[in-house]
Amino acid sequence: MSRTQYLKIIEREIHDINKKIDIKIIQGVDYSKEAREHKQLLHKIRQHKRKGLWGSFLNFLNRFPQFSNI
Repeated sequence: MSRTQYLKIIEREIHDINKKIDIKIIQGVDYSKEAREHKQLLHKIRQHKRKGLWGSFLNFLNRFPQFSNI
């Protein structure tokens, strides 16, 4: 799977989660689980779009659990 295909799949998942969140907001239901998933998917997209020296360094740090939220 190429990088662009991976990013498209993640973006599609974000779109689906946004639909679920919108429905739950209209219904007045808690949507914290979906919001957490949305945040994690956005993190994955940002992680794969990093470029340059600092981006490579941050990707390297992201392999360790204590730095996984950078």
